Parts: sequence; structure tokens; C-alpha cells
Amino acid sequence: MDDIRESPLRDRPLFDHELRTAKVTEEAEALFAVLKQSAGPAVMPAIETLVRDAPDRALCRINVLKFARDRDLDEEETIAAFLRAARLGIFELSWNVVCPGCGGVLGQGETLKTVGHDDYVCALCASGYEPELDQMVEVTFTVSRRVRRIAAHDPHELPFHEYFRQVFWASAMNLPEDIAHAIDGMTLDTLELPAHEKAQLSLQLPAEFLIVFEPVTHAAQFIEVKGEPTRERQNLSIVFTGLRAPTTTIEMRPGPLRLSFENRTGERVLPALWVAGDDLHHLLDLRNPFLSAKRLLTNQVFRDLYGTDTLDAEQRLKITSLSFLFTDLKGSTSLYERVGDLAAFDLVREHFRVLHEIVAAETGAIVKTIGDAVMATFPSPDRAVAAALKMREAMQRLNAERGGEDLVLKIGIHEGPCLAVVLNERQDFFGHTVNIAARVQGLATSQSIFATGAVVENPLTSNLLAKKGLVPVAEQRELRGLADEYAVYEIP
Repeated sequence: MDDIRESPLRDRPLFDHELRTAKVTEEAEALFAVLKQSAGPAVMPAIETLVRDAPDRALCRINVLKFARDRDLDEEETIAAFLRAARLGIFELSWNVVCPGCGGVLGQGETLKTVGHDDYVCALCASGYEPELDQMVEVTFTVSRRVRRIAAHDPHELPFHEYFRQVFWASAMNLPEDIAHAIDGMTLDTLELPAHEKAQLSLQLPAEFLIVFEPVTHAAQFIEVKGEPTRERQNLSIVFTGLRAPTTTIEMRPGPLRLSFENRTGERVLPALWVAGDDLHHLLDLRNPFLSAKRLLTNQVFRDLYGTDTLDAEQRLKITSLSFLFTDLKGSTSLYERVGDLAAFDLVREHFRVLHEIVAAETGAIVKTIGDAVMATFPSPDRAVAAALKMREAMQRLNAERGGEDLVLKIGIHEGPCLAVVLNERQDFFGHTVNIAARVQGLATSQSIFATGAVVENPLTSNLLAKKGLVPVAEQRELRGLADEYAVYEIP
């Protein structure tokens, strides 16, 4: 006969590892010394203090943007420092596919190569989502075992509430400090069920919409409890196999229930019976900004450190919005003839160095150079326009220093959806948006910047241009190879 178990987790004492901190390894000391040579002077002490002194749970799936905000650090410097620390082995990168509905992690891996093409289905939300890199894939950092052992390195030993905090929910969730109180407020009962075991819960069903949810296998069963109360015992059996199955809804009446569980997996499972009321919805609505895969793919430090290790050649991952900036030097052929190969080469190389610095400073990344041309990406249109304005000013300074007009930069900008791909053994981007951006750059004939309506009409871009007293001039232009005319703006 199966055991009748009351909730074994409700009054469970905190594990020691939830309260204590651990010493870092000897190897960590050497890694910290190396990181100090490249990390910013403000960020490095903050990282070292975190790794040395923070409780275990603070070192699992670190949200870098929240880390920077809480310590009043520069976001870009913080991202760069964590990336360098991960490359050294201080942290482990995790690319997590996040449900936009409940904030649960639907899949995770050490690289973006683990993100699939097919829809990800969330049992708790009973919805499927096509993965996209803007808001569905977050990048987090967990301290390496080489540096310090933490409880989350053995996730199947975490207590019930900490499993939800550290493993099931993403860093995008702004969870309350007292997560146990928040979860218990919506929980009727819970159970910890070891691998290959069976157990039962006996409880009274209230007239509510209920969810039986299990976070390890990501399985759910909806129960709509309504109608006249009954004194007869109702029965419900749930089997955990580790296979994802559609979430279904059954109807039951208020009254006694015997809820039977069978765990056919090789891991512990943690089923809970929740009331799907205001407490649950409020908890799921709490969100933090997070480091998205899109932002990382257009980060210069990441591209420099990780190169093509991010994607498989066959992957085609969707980005709903990315800003592309193309540049080209006007009259570069005549430049070589006029000043000679050696002088022209030095001048062009200096121009590339300056562009590289400007792109990185505006949270962008150079994807590739083609001859004297540059293709760069930015997470938002305003950053692309800010970079373009700085590029134009920089070329004017270089020309003034030389006493000539040798460097005239043609710039085009467009924003829209695209695919992250690997082309010619390089992490690249593909799609109609990229083609339009390249064609817009082809319209430029002087030091004016050309951008599409999607860029100029962005509120952040409008504010930027207004502060600088720049008024874009709208034109209807044909773009080479494209049938329709486009509204293109010249930024004087």
C-alpha cells in the first residue's frame, strides 16, 4: 500500500548551505589576479566580494544587469568583466530559454547552440512559444565549481522553495526575499518524491481553480473545482515520466481528494498544489531587466572573446528587433592613388580603430569589415544613431589633423527583425533588414547620415536628435534591388 504523506516541506528547517558562505579555492585566488588586469577598477572588487562573501543562492544564475544596478556600476563595464571572468573559468555561462508568461526556464545550456528551432511549451502556462533572442533567451552567470562550491551545483538536493528560486525561475524574475512565504501563501500542499517512488496526499479541495505543478519535469495538471460540495472522496493520479505532455483541465467538486503520485524518473520530483489566484499572478508578474542573448550577440567584448563558438552552422535564431549600421569610405580608391599605398593604409587602419572604439562605446559590435566598409549592430536605434554622429565627428577631426578631406564616411542605418546565423565561419546576421540597411548606406554621397523611418521615428532617437538640434529631412527613395520606395531620412 502506498504511503499517505502530509507535506514534508512546509516546516522543513533551512539547510546549512542556505545560511553559510564558503571559502573560495586556491585556484580562485590566481584567477582573481588575472581578472584584475582587464576588469574595471570598480567592477573587479564587487565581483571578488560577491564570490568570496555572498550566500550560495546569490551565486547561482547571476543577473548581471541587476548586479550592476544594485551596486551603481556601469552596465557595459560590468557585462565585460563578467564575460572575461567566465572566459577565465570563474563563472559558468548559461543560456536560458525563458517562458514569457511565468518566467520559468524551459531549457538551458552552456552555449546558444542548445537553443532549438521548435516551439518551447510551458506546462504551467499551457502555451507554446517560438524562441526569439530578444526576450526569451537570457544569459546568466553561476560561480564555477573550480572557484567555490555552492548548493545549486547539486540542484536535486535543494529545498523546495530554493529549487524554485535558483533553478526553475529565471533571473528575469524579481522574486521576494522571503520566497517561502510567497509560495506558501498560494500552496495547499507539497511533496518531495524520490526517484521511482509513489506517494499520496489527502486534502480538502476548495472551490478554486487549482494547478498541480512539478518544476523538475515541468509538468502541470489544471483542476477546476466547482459545483456542490461532496463528502465522497475523489481520486486523482499523476505519473511523472520526464516526457512533456499537454496540460489538461479536469473538473472536480469541493471536498475530499486523494492525490496519488508516481515518479518514474531517475530524479527527485517536487509536486505542489497551488491556488491559481491573485497571489500566484502577482508573483509571476514581478520582473527584472535581464541580459538577453540579443544584447550579448551585439556586444563587442563577447564577440571578441567567444567568436563563432556561440552558434551552430545550421542554426537560424530569430531576433525581433536589431539595429544595423553600415559605413563605407567615399572615394577610397582615389585616396590610395592620391597619397600612396602606405599612407592610405595607415589612414584607413586608423579609421577602423576609431570606428571600433565608437561602436563598442555605444553598446554595439562590429560584425565584419568588407574592404573599407563596416557592418555593425546595436541593441536599439538610438545607439546606432549616436554612434553614427560620433563617427562623423571623428572623421572630421582626423581630416583636420591632416589638413585635408581624405576621410568621408557614408553611413546608413535601419532597424528590424533578422536571424542570427553563422556565415563563412563567422557569427553573422541575415534577412531583409540587413539588406535594407546596406542599401540605405548606398544612398549616402556626403557626410550626411541616412536612416529609415524605423530608426528616426524611434522615441529615443527623436530625443537624441532634438537635443543636438538636428532635424532629419524625409525623402522617398528607391533602394537598389528592392521594388518598393522607402521613406529615408537624411540627418544633416
